[in-house]
Amino acid sequence: MATGPRYKVAFRRRREGRTDYRQRAALLRARLPRAVVRTTLRHTSVQLVEYDAQGDLVLATAHSHELLDLGWKASTGNLPAAYLTGYLAGMRAKKKGVSEAVLDIGLKEPVKGAACFATLKGLLDAGLDIPHSEEILPSQDRIKGKHINADIEKMVEEVKNRMEVD
Repeated sequence: MATGPRYKVAFRRRREGRTDYRQRAALLRARLPRAVVRTTLRHTSVQLVEYDAQGDLVLATAHSHELLDLGWKASTGNLPAAYLTGYLAGMRAKKKGVSEAVLDIGLKEPVKGAACFATLKGLLDAGLDIPHSEEILPSQDRIKGKHINADIEKMVEEVKNRMEVD
């Protein structure tokens, strides 16, 4: 390890591998709220966050666990659940007056058709304006859950209708 008067210790979150400060600075320069999407094997979390010097302000949030209260009976870690979580966050953001944002997927590698892009599709369908490329989004069959089983497709529509009523 380097030592001496010229050695500078990196920020803690950089040392832990949790934050890419160059990427964060680029997203903040857009001067738009960030749609922060974090996925795990079991859940998806979406927050619409606005920068503030005292600390970021969360404008709207949704977690895939909330889908269970809306009638979702399948796993919360699959593509249809990620889509619905994004849709739910988008609906809440529209109620708060948010109309556009930039996507923040953190340290995830951007892979075509990934769950973070299914969440992006949900945000777009809710009416948010987010810059993106159409080719990165998953296919409509995968979003509706046809690759899992036929019952998921019906469940996606039922849950989506319940969100619009609330």
